[in-house]
Amino acid sequence: MARKVLIVGGVAGGASAAARLRRIDEEAEIIVFEKGGYISYANCGLPYYIGGVIKDRKKLLVQTPETMKARFNIDIRTQNEVTGIDRAQKRVRVKDHKTGREYYEAYDKLVLSPGARPIKPGFPGIDLPTIFTLRDIPDTDRIKDFIDSRKPGTAVVVGGGFIGLEAAENLYNQGIEVSIVEMAPQVMLSLDPEMAAIVHNYLRDKDVKLYLGDGVKGFYIKNDDYGNGSGNGNEDREKDGDGDGDGGAGTRAAVNNKTIVELCSGRRIETDMVILAIGVRPDVTLAKDAGLEIGERGGIAVNEYLETSDPDIYAIGDAIEVTDFTTGRRIPIPLAGPANKQGRIVADNICGRKQKYAGTQGTAIVKVFDLVVATTGGNEKTLRELGRPCISSIIHPASHAGYYPGGVPISLKIVFAPDGLLLGAQAVGRDGVDKRIDVLATAIRFGKSVFDLQELELAYAPPYSSAKDPVNMAGYVAGNILNGDVDIIHCNEIEGLDRDRTLLLDVREPFECQMGVIEGSVNIPLDQLRGRLQELPRDKDIVVYCQVGLRAYLACRILMQHGFKHVKNLSGGWRTYQAVMRDREAKKS
Repeated sequence: MARKVLIVGGVAGGASAAARLRRIDEEAEIIVFEKGGYISYANCGLPYYIGGVIKDRKKLLVQTPETMKARFNIDIRTQNEVTGIDRAQKRVRVKDHKTGREYYEAYDKLVLSPGARPIKPGFPGIDLPTIFTLRDIPDTDRIKDFIDSRKPGTAVVVGGGFIGLEAAENLYNQGIEVSIVEMAPQVMLSLDPEMAAIVHNYLRDKDVKLYLGDGVKGFYIKNDDYGNGSGNGNEDREKDGDGDGDGGAGTRAAVNNKTIVELCSGRRIETDMVILAIGVRPDVTLAKDAGLEIGERGGIAVNEYLETSDPDIYAIGDAIEVTDFTTGRRIPIPLAGPANKQGRIVADNICGRKQKYAGTQGTAIVKVFDLVVATTGGNEKTLRELGRPCISSIIHPASHAGYYPGGVPISLKIVFAPDGLLLGAQAVGRDGVDKRIDVLATAIRFGKSVFDLQELELAYAPPYSSAKDPVNMAGYVAGNILNGDVDIIHCNEIEGLDRDRTLLLDVREPFECQMGVIEGSVNIPLDQLRGRLQELPRDKDIVVYCQVGLRAYLACRILMQHGFKHVKNLSGGWRTYQAVMRDREAKKS
């Protein structure tokens, strides 16, 4: 007798599970219920449709019910919402929103892929018509229609995560002046603060206004007839007389009824529209009502086979708690890649091909205008909060060989255990970031160390890399630290130094120092160092820095071999220190 499998929810996890099931079992009866009108769409592409990068809306539709039925012989029921699970009778209750009919459907195995819901706190004014979430195609259509019909000149994005940053870029590309409000002190919490500082500075250079460490208190409408966008400003933003946005798309007429975003600090931002990108919360209503176990972090609890507390019910995607591959914690990680993999694994398990899901390491990448930001594994901040011993180092290598035109820096941070095990990585740059983060993600997945990074044989030609790839260089630098060839200090430790007992040594060339120095430092260029050792005190700690850390490392080796015993290299050099200080000053203003 053919097995009957019901799948609640489509998109990444549910659609993948359904297609994999059919590939394995031609006889199975497979029914997919989707309460919305779309079974499989590119939700990661939604911001780019708003921004006009993706021009054809149909491109967002990965599969339609008709094409999926034709290819996979799957019963696709859109606008059919599963409203309850009767575990004892092994059936679900369904409401057909097209007809209003309610009915029951029996199952042998049930797969829950309900996804997650945008977090929409109960702020005053949260339901104003100028406030939007961005999670699915109907959300996207509402935003796109608003932009096309109302021609907003300004927008506030609440939330500085991946969706928030992508939304900000694409609104900006529509000629809209953008502000980002983030309750945390930084955007992208998967980054450590010194890496986030690079992103902050870049966004400010793009005239994106940042309100960091400040949450939303509420929203309300200010009825001012601005006409073509001229009028008074407010304490936080000056307006051009004609309402031009900074994105360069020309004059835009402002929306007449302005929305005021009131922040917890008391600041107020006047805007034409608001995008809520605060994050998502696992949709566990069905599972909870059915008595299935819910995890400590609010997602559906599953085992390594993605079974819920009921062995006939599986759960996948944004709704579940998974094992963090690096830390071992159980947390929700809403990413499309893991959801697709989970769908495939569940299908295998239903068909008797036992497969385990090993966990998610949170590998992710985001385009922020011309900047690329990527992370994988644990960051230093989280690992230290969990009491996990770790060491970090930062380098700024070029994306390819320096003598070949067009090379640009990559800021690359790796986090590793005292035994060298690679725990996490972060990269920010314009070119080659995706390649390096993927290599590092692979190394983490297979339990490799920083010493293994040194041995990797990666593709090299001058337009693409260097003979020593940035990944190799990250391994060499980390290996030097672990082998005792150099000790390091991080930029956040500089302020706490006892300056009476510490000398800051800048080994850059004098012309480089004109661009800025750490206050109180002494400049001796690296190539003069051996001849000027007598100028340095032997009874003090010496912190050495250069532009990115390489020359400072060479200086440290010279000093150590000439009997200086307390020498440290500033990790990431002046480039990292300057980014952090610049960000700090901007936050004060």
